[in-house]
Amino acid sequence: MAFHFEKPAGWAFKPGQYIDMTLLDPPESDSEGNIRSFSIASAPQEDTLMVATRMRDTAFKRVLNTMPLETQVKVEGPLGSFTLHSNASRPAVFLSEGIGITPFRSILVNAARTGLENRIVLFYSNRRPEDSAFLQELQEIGDENKNYQIIGVMSEMEKSKRPWNGEIGLIDKAMLGRFAPDIAAPIYYTAGPPAMVAAMKKTLANAGVNEDDVRSEDFAGY
Repeated sequence: MAFHFEKPAGWAFKPGQYIDMTLLDPPESDSEGNIRSFSIASAPQEDTLMVATRMRDTAFKRVLNTMPLETQVKVEGPLGSFTLHSNASRPAVFLSEGIGITPFRSILVNAARTGLENRIVLFYSNRRPEDSAFLQELQEIGDENKNYQIIGVMSEMEKSKRPWNGEIGLIDKAMLGRFAPDIAAPIYYTAGPPAMVAAMKKTLANAGVNEDDVRSEDFAGY
């Protein structure tokens, strides 16, 4: 589910950053509290401040899902340094699973709209196309931006009702080698569930990638 908020006047952020959001006087609460961290899924050029999240049965998300238009929330930020490196001579490889796509969506929309020259390859893993937030939009950006390529990866296509012509399985060293053959050249960014991020770090280390060239952001408890 994506949620759009009015951006405060003069408020700026860098693609890839996040915010802390607090619900003000919510009608219900629970032990997880009234504050959540969300990556900013929108790009700076877009009119609204967008966050997107998997919906769980918690008080915070029930309130978020049902609160009326024009409800006010408290936003702190922008926070974080999970942003695209400035050296365009080094490619960027994004490794994302599930709703970990949100900071990458911000970076990729910004790159397309500003004409960034950075070479970017996105590996986007999900169980099924039905589970893949922003998939069609990210594919369309790839049709427009010659410096960007998306590699969609599905792990449970036997449970899908949609056709799929992309990769099937898991992101591994062999797959990285097919689409990023000079594996030591890029800067790598990985975001998603903690187990996925840990697995990607291990895969990159086994492939010989310097740990200084790997940047990560865990999405725990979303």
